[in-house]
Amino acid sequence: MTSGLWELVLKGIWVTVQLLVFSALLAAAVSFVVGIARTHRLLTVRFLAGFYTEVFRGTSALIMIFWVFFVLPPAFGWQLVPMWAGTLALGLTYGAYGSEIVRGALNSVDPAQREGGIALSFTPWQRLRLILLPQAVPEMIPPFSNLLIELLKGTALVSVMGMGDLAFSGNLVRLALQESAEIYTYILLIYFVIAFLLTRVMRGLEKKLKAGLGRVPEGGGKKLPARRPETTAVGAEAAGGR
Repeated sequence: MTSGLWELVLKGIWVTVQLLVFSALLAAAVSFVVGIARTHRLLTVRFLAGFYTEVFRGTSALIMIFWVFFVLPPAFGWQLVPMWAGTLALGLTYGAYGSEIVRGALNSVDPAQREGGIALSFTPWQRLRLILLPQAVPEMIPPFSNLLIELLKGTALVSVMGMGDLAFSGNLVRLALQESAEIYTYILLIYFVIAFLLTRVMRGLEKKLKAGLGRVPEGGGKKLPARRPETTAVGAEAAGGR
């Protein structure tokens, strides 16, 4: 390929990375807000969070992109640029899947931990911050890693809006060179490299978080005795209140 075509591919990679970062941040925020709401004591909050999750899990991400880009703006009299339309559609869609990860991880925490927080007269927010999340977040990392890879592959859907991401740029190069096998092989390899780097980063984050609890991931070596939050952060909070 000529330098101009390679420059087009590099711009596509940059657009894809930007879209991945923005939509991942939105999806993470949605995941935690909706996932925590799914465990709320009020039925109304749980119902609304569950309704959101079912709606976005039950619709196509591609059709959601169409809806956000073509249907939503005329209804409100404004137009979203492709980057923000893609970010909104992908972030809300994958955030619905992530909310189930958060809900499941929070519910997996030993009920005795919750009871300990109640016995110490902690507020629901203190129990969540000091007891539940420190234990649940490390368990979220592996499924979140898989979801992040799925989100990376989902970014290719924004090419339907004419957005110059990696998939769109690769197709332009293919049309210019009339060479499908070579170009699409390059594109596949680029997606693989990005996905591999994301996996390594998430794996390192998982090890760091589990080390903070005195644990290591599977295959990570000798397992250390687990530290219970009530003897660390919870104990410090209780001691500070005396």
